[in-house]
Amino acid sequence: MAALSPMLKTWRWPAIALLLAAAMLATAHAFERFAYLLPCQLCLRQREVYWAVIAMAATGLVLWNIRQNRRFMVAFNIMLALVFLTGAVVAAYHAGVEWKWWPAPTGCVEGAVDVMSLSLDGIDERTATASCLDAPWRMLGLSMAGWNAIVSIILSAISFAAAAVALPKVSD
Repeated sequence: MAALSPMLKTWRWPAIALLLAAAMLATAHAFERFAYLLPCQLCLRQREVYWAVIAMAATGLVLWNIRQNRRFMVAFNIMLALVFLTGAVVAAYHAGVEWKWWPAPTGCVEGAVDVMSLSLDGIDERTATASCLDAPWRMLGLSMAGWNAIVSIILSAISFAAAAVALPKVSD
């Protein structure tokens, strides 16, 4: 924890969280564009969490530059932690659907979509969705949703640690 402490003070962690959220979104979009892995309904929900982190972190950094207040940073890091924790829950739910531990939400397609046979008519509209039930890619036994759950839990824990580091001391 002591090694991470300088990174977690003041504005540094929200800036890093913003960059990590952008990197997670870029990775998801790269899998979609270059590996032709069309996102399912639950994949898109997981992305919404990272968009929320980007919006929150950008807003928080602007507010921090206007008025630097350690209590604000504590509350802000707790909010980041809760948003990352929400992402972990959504990702874990998606992984559980893939493992068939619980049913998929309504609207999830049961069959895989052949992206090579998709028509380019109406390219600006989403014409197909992938199945929430299939994990098209696994590494070390975990799907992308499973890995996203782990990453989100780690980012949530770091955000809680950043809140603890930002706590005003009794003498403040």
